[in-house]
This record gives sequence, structure tokens and C-alpha cells, in this order.
Amino acid sequence: MNKKRIVITGLGVVSPLGNSVAENWENLLAGVSGIGPVTRFDASTLNCQIAGEVKDFDITQYIPAKEARRMDVFIHYGIAAALQAIEDAGLDHIEGLDKTRVGVNIGAGIGGLPLIEDTGADVIAGGTRKINPFFIPGSLINLIAGHVTILKGYQGPSYGIVSACTTGAHCIGDAARMIAYGDADIMVAGGAEGAISTLGMGGFAAMKALSTRNDDPTKASRPWDKDRDGFVMGEGAGVMVLESYDSAVARGANIYAELVGFGMSSDAHHITAPTVDGPALAINRALKDAGLEPSDIDYVNAHGTSTPLGDANETNALKSAFGEHAYKMVVNSTKSMTGHLLGGAGGLEAVVTALVIKNQIAPPTINIDNQDIEAGCDLDYNKDGARKMEVRAAISNSFGFGGTNGTLVLKRVD
Repeated sequence: MNKKRIVITGLGVVSPLGNSVAENWENLLAGVSGIGPVTRFDASTLNCQIAGEVKDFDITQYIPAKEARRMDVFIHYGIAAALQAIEDAGLDHIEGLDKTRVGVNIGAGIGGLPLIEDTGADVIAGGTRKINPFFIPGSLINLIAGHVTILKGYQGPSYGIVSACTTGAHCIGDAARMIAYGDADIMVAGGAEGAISTLGMGGFAAMKALSTRNDDPTKASRPWDKDRDGFVMGEGAGVMVLESYDSAVARGANIYAELVGFGMSSDAHHITAPTVDGPALAINRALKDAGLEPSDIDYVNAHGTSTPLGDANETNALKSAFGEHAYKMVVNSTKSMTGHLLGGAGGLEAVVTALVIKNQIAPPTINIDNQDIEAGCDLDYNKDGARKMEVRAAISNSFGFGGTNGTLVLKRVD
């Protein structure tokens, strides 16, 4: 197949580090942590009482308050990031834009859990008459895309992939293929999540998956550090606009990076315990799709969740896929600052990877005070601060429950 070249022309972000791309990028480069005590609910009975919450977010900057009350917060985040990306790409200013050829693919890993939780409490207190008629559409994952298409009049593909913490990467990779195969000219793609609630955090806490460093929240997410003790939940969204290289150049669009490869795989092993082979296979498939060699990659935005098993496993997967070149790359986890956005992580981290390529600078991985060399975590994790560097091409990794893996390959456009 003679694939179309796909480029990234718009970015949008809502995260614990800020409600715009510029604010997020500034805080990432400065090594700022967005982790703090939970304020959304009383978390005092949980062994984890910290999270990366979105702060000072106002959905009425994007949609009317009456409409906002009809949907869960994860949809709010997805809509906001999508509208930012659309504005950044200048889609509203394209004369004669064929909206039947513009699509949206924005997913979530969990979806409207807070709304489900609140509705359940209402039913227990007052019976089924308390169920809001907007409860179902307010909690469905595909309704991020649905609302964006309604707001903008886009009549192309409208859907949202659900694949746990790989969701955002899968949505972006699949959206690119929509363009490559001619099903759309432009796609708005990414992931969102807003599951910081009693059930959301309580569920992960029951699995012993979360950090319990409650007395020092900003130090809790510490990928590849010997004292890491679990991940920290985050929330928000990362969305990008994808279009063909030819159309972007023709209209003089700002191009952040080219999306040249996408690889997926399954561990086929366990619902939560990862394997080395699965992630390595996704990386190798993405490189093959990109037509690149391992030596072409300079930067890795790793899944890097700060779990004892996961961090060592990803490091071993990188060594398996890249061989000795693994030691020549910068491997970075922005989750050290944002926490883990679950279904929104792959979207946010793909946005960050595009910014790394555009600006030729890598953010730090904070909180590596005692690198876990004994566990084999011996790569260059950029622990000493933001680094100016040449980034010809980069990968962004995302792995999820069920053993689902996704890798995106982005390349500099000269």
C-alpha cells in the first residue's frame, strides 16, 4: 500500500499541570509535579490519598453550563482538549472545508465512573425516579467524539477506542490509518479520563497498585527509582489533529511532527502482569511500519508508571527491541509529573512527544533519587533536568490491562 504521509497540526491538553498546551509544556520542562492530596472526595479511608487532579478548569469556556451538567467530567476534558487542538490547527479557518471528511476518535479507559457512582447513590437514597434522563449519554465513552462532531458539524468517522491505558495511543494510531486508507482527510484523535472518585481510586487501591507516599505527594510518582511503590492516578486529556502532509503544506499549517509508525500487540499472558515480549513486539511493529531502524530513534516517551514490575519490564522490552542502542536514547516518563491519566495517558504523551520533536528538547523524569540499577533500570532516564538534544525520531509507548500494547513513532519534518 502506498500510504499517505500523516502529520500533526494541532494539539490540545488538559492535565494536572495545566489546562493548555503552553502551560503543560512549561511545567514539564521545569520539572513541576501536579500531584497533591485528593480534594474531590474524602479519601481518608484509602491507603492512597493522593492524585494528579486537574485544577482551575472551567468547562463553560468551551460549552454552556446547561450542556455541561448533562455529561461526566471525562467528556468535559475530552471536549476541551479537542477544541484546543482544532483551534491550534486552524480548522475553523479553512475555506471550503469538507466536513464530511473530518472525523473524531477520542476514547477513554474507564469512562463516566463518577457519574455512575453518583447516580447509584441517588438511586439508593431516592429510588429510580432520581435517575437523570441524561445519565446514559453522559457516561458513554464515545460521547466525547459525539459531542465534538455535533459542536463542529464533522460528519466523518466518529468513535472512541477503549483499551485501558493504551486507549489514547490506539485512538491516534487508528485515526492515522483512517486518513491513510482514504476514509477521512482530517482526524481529531486522543484520549481522556476523569476517574478520580471513591470507586476509581478505591478499586486501584484494593489492587495495591497505587503509591502510598501520602506524606510527600510530589515525590510519589518516581519511575525507575528504587523506592517506587506504585502509580499515582491522574486525570485530563490529550488530543491532536492529524491530516495528510500534502494538505497541511498546501494550506501553510504549522506541523509539529510526522506520525510515521503505529504498532500493536497483545501479551496473551495475564490481565495485569506484563511480559517483555508483548511491548517489544509492539515497538518492533511500529518501527517496521515507520520504515525506520532502531538506531533512528533518539527519544522514548515511556509508559513509565512508577510500579516496581512495570518499570523494569518496560526497560527490558526496550533493550529487547533496541539492543545496545537502548543505552543511546533518552527514555523519559512524564508520568513522574502528571501521574497516570489511564485512558488519557497515551493522548497526552503523544502530544508531549510531538512537542519534544518540534522543540528539540526532552523534559526530565523527576524523583529518580536512587536509580534502580539492581532491577536492570540502567538506561538514560533524563533525571537531571530538561535536555536540549537532537530528536530525529521518537516513540511513545502505552501498555494496558489485558496485555494490550501500543507504540507510536513520530518523526521530525525538515
